[in-house]
Amino acid sequence: MSRIITSHHHKIIQKLVLEIPDRDLSSIAAELTELISIIHKDIPEKKRISTGRYSIVKALGSEIYHHLKDAEIDIQKFSTGLFGIQDIDPFVRSTAVQLFSLIGMESGDLKTILPVFEKSAADDDWIVRECSSGLVRKLTKKYPDEMRAWYLNLVQSKDPNQRRFVSESLRPVVENKWFQKDPEYALGIMQNLYYESDPYPRTSVGNSFSDWLRVDENIAWPIVKDLAENGDKNSHWIAYRACRNLVKKEPLKVMDLLGVEEYKYKSRVHRKADYQ
Repeated sequence: MSRIITSHHHKIIQKLVLEIPDRDLSSIAAELTELISIIHKDIPEKKRISTGRYSIVKALGSEIYHHLKDAEIDIQKFSTGLFGIQDIDPFVRSTAVQLFSLIGMESGDLKTILPVFEKSAADDDWIVRECSSGLVRKLTKKYPDEMRAWYLNLVQSKDPNQRRFVSESLRPVVENKWFQKDPEYALGIMQNLYYESDPYPRTSVGNSFSDWLRVDENIAWPIVKDLAENGDKNSHWIAYRACRNLVKKEPLKVMDLLGVEEYKYKSRVHRKADYQ
């Protein structure tokens, strides 16, 4: 069991899984919704901020996966049914996506699993989209070549949600720490979004480079510099967004690059005159 799933939760999950063959899937979904709330409430208050429902989705999905295997229940059939119920808690549907991810990790059958992620990437619900962009990362690490080909296809999608999914999935966060040894893997895919015109994925690209500037400024800064100086308004916007944290440390360097007298982000304003 994970540090999130207690022995009490374990017993609830075990009982619920054993009842799956005899119960309506909607009632199972309703109970899972309640269970997610219980698990969240049982997390110590000091840890609850850093351990959100996304962490619960990962832990709960893993626990359910093992119980489904033990009970010899068709995991793919169950996951497909659960994800297909549109009017349930999005964290429950995201748990179904986690189940698909675990199926892919074990079977390597990406041709079956990745279409699910394409659907979740384009889902109407923001929570499902956000969770899915994180849940796909373990597959990216285990099957980098196959996933690269998939990302390069998905990044050309007409759906801005799917393009944003690519950017979010490839952010240099803890789950993607291996990018630090192979930055070209992520950046080679991301370069297809350097001129992104839709605000939704474009913001994600800017946020991703803000992360990269903190992870490895030597790699990220030349790219941000090119984005700022190439004359395209969308890439300049991405460069501006990318500097939202760096500007606090090197304000003049950032404002000189962007060609601005002041840098605004949310309620913060940096004025060049204040640093000269």
